[in-house]
Amino acid sequence: MMKFRFDANQQYQRDAIDAVVGLFDSQTLNAGDYEVSLNPLLESRGQALIQNELGYGNRLVIDDVTINKNLKTIQKKNDIYSNDDIATKEKNFTIEMETGTGKTYVYLRTVFELNKKYGFRKFIIVVPSIAIREGVLKSIEITLEHFRDLYNNVPFTYFVYDSKRVSQLRSYAAGNDLQIMIINIDAFNKKENNIIHDTRDQMGGRKPIEFIQTTNPVVILDEPQNMESDKAKDAIASLNPLCTLRYSATHRDLYNPVYHLGPVQAFQMNLVKKISVASVLAENDPTQSYIKIEEIHLDKPPLKAKIRLYKMGTAGPKLMSAILKKDEDLYVKSAKNPIYENGFIVTEINAQPGREFVKFSNGVRMRPGQEQGGARQDIVKKQIKETIHAHFEKEWQLKDKGIKVLSLFFIDRVDNYRKYSDTGVTKGIYAEWFEEAYRELAEEYKQAGLTILPAEEVHNGYFSKDNKGHFKDTEGRSRLDEDTYSLIMKDKERLLDPQNPLKFIFSHSALREGWDNPNVFQICTLNETVSTLKKRQEIGRGLRLPVNKDGDRVFSTEINNLVVVANESYTDFVAALQHEFEEEGIVFGRLPVEAFQGLRIGKAGEERPLTPEETEELRTHIQDNGWIDDDGKINDTFGQAVENHTFVVPEKFRPATREIIEIIDRHKIENHVTRYRPIKSKVREDVLLDPEFEKFWNAISQKTIYSVNYDTGDLIKRTAAAIKKMEKIEPLKITTTVADVLFKTSGIEAQEVRTPDHEYLTQRTHIPDILSYIQSRVELTRHTIFEILKKSGRLGDLIKNPQQFMDASVKCIQDELHRIIIEGIQYERLNEIAYEMSRFRTDEHEKEFINDRIVPTKKSLYDYITYDSITEKKFAEGLESLKDIKYFIKLPAWFKIPTPVGQYNPDWAILKQNGKIVYMIRETKGTKDALGLRLGESEKIACGEKHFEAIGIDYKIATSINDAGL
Repeated sequence: MMKFRFDANQQYQRDAIDAVVGLFDSQTLNAGDYEVSLNPLLESRGQALIQNELGYGNRLVIDDVTINKNLKTIQKKNDIYSNDDIATKEKNFTIEMETGTGKTYVYLRTVFELNKKYGFRKFIIVVPSIAIREGVLKSIEITLEHFRDLYNNVPFTYFVYDSKRVSQLRSYAAGNDLQIMIINIDAFNKKENNIIHDTRDQMGGRKPIEFIQTTNPVVILDEPQNMESDKAKDAIASLNPLCTLRYSATHRDLYNPVYHLGPVQAFQMNLVKKISVASVLAENDPTQSYIKIEEIHLDKPPLKAKIRLYKMGTAGPKLMSAILKKDEDLYVKSAKNPIYENGFIVTEINAQPGREFVKFSNGVRMRPGQEQGGARQDIVKKQIKETIHAHFEKEWQLKDKGIKVLSLFFIDRVDNYRKYSDTGVTKGIYAEWFEEAYRELAEEYKQAGLTILPAEEVHNGYFSKDNKGHFKDTEGRSRLDEDTYSLIMKDKERLLDPQNPLKFIFSHSALREGWDNPNVFQICTLNETVSTLKKRQEIGRGLRLPVNKDGDRVFSTEINNLVVVANESYTDFVAALQHEFEEEGIVFGRLPVEAFQGLRIGKAGEERPLTPEETEELRTHIQDNGWIDDDGKINDTFGQAVENHTFVVPEKFRPATREIIEIIDRHKIENHVTRYRPIKSKVREDVLLDPEFEKFWNAISQKTIYSVNYDTGDLIKRTAAAIKKMEKIEPLKITTTVADVLFKTSGIEAQEVRTPDHEYLTQRTHIPDILSYIQSRVELTRHTIFEILKKSGRLGDLIKNPQQFMDASVKCIQDELHRIIIEGIQYERLNEIAYEMSRFRTDEHEKEFINDRIVPTKKSLYDYITYDSITEKKFAEGLESLKDIKYFIKLPAWFKIPTPVGQYNPDWAILKQNGKIVYMIRETKGTKDALGLRLGESEKIACGEKHFEAIGIDYKIATSINDAGL
């Protein structure tokens, strides 16, 4: 069976992990790793684990002042602006990560990092639902081997809390190894009903929760916005957490934020699939008695329903909304439209949650979102057919790539898929429509060379079952659903096996939370009503990047696209999605106030970040010109101004015009959620067979190897100077607080009885082995490290605060070593082609262009060039218009150059012919300023420049066609 493989070097994930680990800078190291004890009797004073009568607990040595200082340092590094601190939000810390970017992996690895560095061993993961619990459990199971490899086979125990096995908590408290407990919030937030709060003989007359409290655990909240009630907050506080780490894409409240990766960044960095919307709509017939119940108002009596109907007007019937109360007549409301003349008087409006409906005098009863008199069945059939079509297109695109394609249908009634009766089991109407459409479309793709399996084998349902084994409708929170979620998770790898015929999955809408399979490329919601499923929940099931048959992630932007087959217009879908983002406090489609923070202006080599006043000045200018409104909403006039070259900013900002445009453009939701209107294009044989193009390709595809040369003496000198200039090291402060321990029915409480005393630690019983510590983090000899520290003149600071000094020294050495490596890298040309031109033919069927993001061209390998930004669009249009440009291509994702900081994929290859032939590589960016580029990006570009210099190719960074040196 296929196994997932994990990349330990994803920088954005490392940044999220480091943000949390950095909160505890100056905390004592994990005992035993880098310490030599001079006095074992005093050894426990600095340990991160403390023993008490019930077991072992985490111990925090540093005080709140130190944590606050660390918090502000991390927030500044990650461009986060917050006035919160642990005095206002306590030790709650927020990590924002967009759905599909590996949030669970990040917090699990953070557990291992905190254990490795500080020795913390007691962790609790609190979840709000069964589905999330099963997902966390599955994540631990599939990452076991990965984490054991990364962390030297550290012993650890994990388990799901079970009220029938409370003795597990005794083992959890007594265990001296790394312990991870997963628990549902419902298991401990109701004191009157939960076993965890009851005194138990088997626990020595203790309450089970006391065994948790004594461990002072690091608490991790998965989706904390679902645990924000006062009762839930009190329950979490009752665990006596050392700190609380909050992980979600949709936080309701930000508590001391330390890391932010929102949807804008996730889409921009290609960390999730792009989204395309295929709209399936029907023009309703005004001669039919069309009605749609939009919503039922609960605000104040009398109860009212908002409906959609055809109202008579001067130009005939027009579809409009109206408000209805009991005893009102649709015939009157519709201005006497005759189609509502008989039987459409409201007899009942029910607003009971979960059972809302409107009933008419003719017996028609309708729920919110439901419609009648339209073409509902035809719409559902078309949705199914469109999903199958998109599925076959994706399979054709990925032919021979070893990537399994899955499609997911959500339905709200099981009997639409499977029917049970005394005579046996039969297919529901959706299953019949599916097989009918599948067979119709399959013939076309079979003739095109796609392997087609029988319709009966490729689809199945994942629903909860009753005691007879029959599928049944549930709400996603019952005991029956536990088994279903478990099955979904257990089958995760099996579904990804290309040998498994199952490709189309039907599941209940209520179970959507359990689905996060990475190879879902199509999602379709087939509710009997117009879908009221939240758009973010809907697309979230398919955002994760896919994996191939070997378990490796696939990062190709040409492959990674999710098609949502919606029963509404693209415009309505995007508007609803944007509204949901705004409800969750996420800026999408609007320019946030802090958008230009970090933008740099000034002459080359003298660039500086904008001041707060300049940031406000620039935003005001953009607003005054009508490109955004008062709330930051990006208007259509912005795009028009860019197209017409009338987007002009004040003089001092003009060198950064292109980057300003990019910043605004990346916040437009339409750039990331497009219409599904694919255009196919085959390789142009006339270009591929042109000897001039072949020479051009062979020239730019030369293989190189690199080596790094640097002078050790220079390294010692530069790193010693950096350490000498680093921040002042403060002595470690010991805080003593005296408190009475109170045993109450609600649990253990501490009541402070004396003002805390502070003293600075001047004598040490442990001397850290600083050479081993630094050597484990940088690839230098102990002798070189010793020389660096000696020449820095700062070794005396080691006694003041060992952890702070060692971490600061490591950072100085890493930063300087990084610069020296990039400066000293040398590429050597090999007489070998890295990428054969025939690869374009192999990938020919892979080219499917999204209509909203293409530039037509006659000078490239395909009829279209796809673009990701305005800079790329303008650059492609410029190349197409220049007479002396014979060919240009946007280099494919597989064209990569090795560098010490990861693979580098350049943007453009250009063949210029103007008397003489010149081969060029151009990198398009919104800025040329190295500090303005993303972490690692400027280093890759610097290496790329040296690579192309070694093979004799003209290389340059360009912000527009005008400064590309063409």
